[in-house]
Amino acid sequence: MATRDIRPTLTYASCDVCGRTLLRGERAQVYLDGAAHRSVCELCTARAAHEGWVREGSLPTFDPRNGSSERRGSLLRRLRQGSRSTPAPPAEGADGESIDADSSPVDASSGRARRRAQDESRRRRAAQHVREPRHVHAIPSGFEQRIMAAIEIFNASEHRRTVAGVARSLGAPWVSVRPLDGRPGLVQVVVAWELCWYRYEIDLSDELPTVRLAGQGYELDELDEAERQPNAASDQNGALSLID
Repeated sequence: MATRDIRPTLTYASCDVCGRTLLRGERAQVYLDGAAHRSVCELCTARAAHEGWVREGSLPTFDPRNGSSERRGSLLRRLRQGSRSTPAPPAEGADGESIDADSSPVDASSGRARRRAQDESRRRRAAQHVREPRHVHAIPSGFEQRIMAAIEIFNASEHRRTVAGVARSLGAPWVSVRPLDGRPGLVQVVVAWELCWYRYEIDLSDELPTVRLAGQGYELDELDEAERQPNAASDQNGALSLID
């Protein structure tokens, strides 16, 4: 009997919401974004529904109360508004200013002079206005203070749910949180297991610091020595904390 050469495929699916590469054995749900098909992991189904994506095989809900009665009422209301007589626009003077038909040229001239005086007064007040200094976001000066600030920002982000979801399959990870050399405002967070790892970056110099995914992989040898030195841990909800 002839033997066949069977080779495993190395194609990895990823979630179109959080960008996370799905683990072996993890299945993605298929959602429809218009005519496009989207792969969504189990952790992001609520976010996909919030974006208006429809799960494949399901039908969108329809409220019969929002039917033709509202459209008929809206059309009738527009027709009634259009049938009302509109007042004629006021006449304009030589300089583009409106003039009442019942007012005399002397009254119109005095009104223009009064408005010019008001405009000049506003310009003088604007010139005397002192501009407030621009607010500069302060970066924590201490090494540990920057780490604690980055951990607080990470725990308030949605990436915490990704860590918690992977931990349910692979167990507790080890975590490294450290500011990068040469860029004191940039803090790097590495969360790793034996089968995969994630690298996040937080720029504390931003006015509203956020967490972004900077890299991910499947081999721990891809990380440098400093990134493999844990100084933090993660609980069952994916929240980080420093190791005493």
